[in-house]
Amino acid sequence: MKFARLGSLGAEIPVLVEGDRYLDLRSVTSDVNGDFLAGDVVARVEAARAAGDLPVLEDAAALRIGAPIVRPSAVICIGQNYAAHARESGSEPPTVPIMFLKTPNTVVGPNDAVTIPRGSEKTDWEVELGIVIGARASYLDSPDEADAHIAGYVVANDVSERAFQMEVSGGQWSKGKIAPGFNPTGPWLVTPDEVDVDELRLRSWVNGEPRQDSNTNDMIFDVRAIVHHLSQYVTLEPGDLILTGTPQGVAFGGRFPYLKAGDVVEIEIEGLGRQRQEFVAWEAQK
Repeated sequence: MKFARLGSLGAEIPVLVEGDRYLDLRSVTSDVNGDFLAGDVVARVEAARAAGDLPVLEDAAALRIGAPIVRPSAVICIGQNYAAHARESGSEPPTVPIMFLKTPNTVVGPNDAVTIPRGSEKTDWEVELGIVIGARASYLDSPDEADAHIAGYVVANDVSERAFQMEVSGGQWSKGKIAPGFNPTGPWLVTPDEVDVDELRLRSWVNGEPRQDSNTNDMIFDVRAIVHHLSQYVTLEPGDLILTGTPQGVAFGGRFPYLKAGDVVEIEIEGLGRQRQEFVAWEAQK
């Protein structure tokens, strides 16, 4: 199944995506949130559809696409999870997962404009597979238990400001990761039965020119290992979002320029959809 949220910011409507049809989920849930994702969400939605309780949302194609999940309680990220990206960043591949945090207000719609922070000269793109948690996970005994705690997967752009991340960080990365809007997410939340998460192609473009082209089979730590590892240190709640790292081909590697106002970034993961953001200059609030 594919879930989405359509409509203006703060007034998104939860929908089930079926080809070019969008079925209104408001008879089942008020939103795509942790309560909705907990338990057997597929069975509940199937039952509602079979009962005729999911009407077609009219004029859905004209609506803004929001992030496919409500603002999560936590956004947890894994760094340098592709060996080639670690090396283009000047580091050897890690032997244990590197964790950092983004703030919930970074999560925005997949096609929303992204503001380059005030004073930024090194804003960067990063296509990433996102994991959405569907059941509380704490101290899992093995990676084999992870699947039971995953509601689905999303496309995410882990937008980063590299000077903030590396040069004035004080040793932590989050300063370069937490500007508002720095995590375009979606367009869909796709349930695990619809994708082979270990074999997904990830790509990115800037102004139509190719940048990243890789596959999740190149991850150092796979999805199950990540969820298991994180559960030893943090309690993951339904609706939480985990970003799993980006492959090589970002500006930080030195081959491409950083983003400037007017640039357009597109990212895509097969089976999970495509995003498009225009990057805009920061302006003081009137």
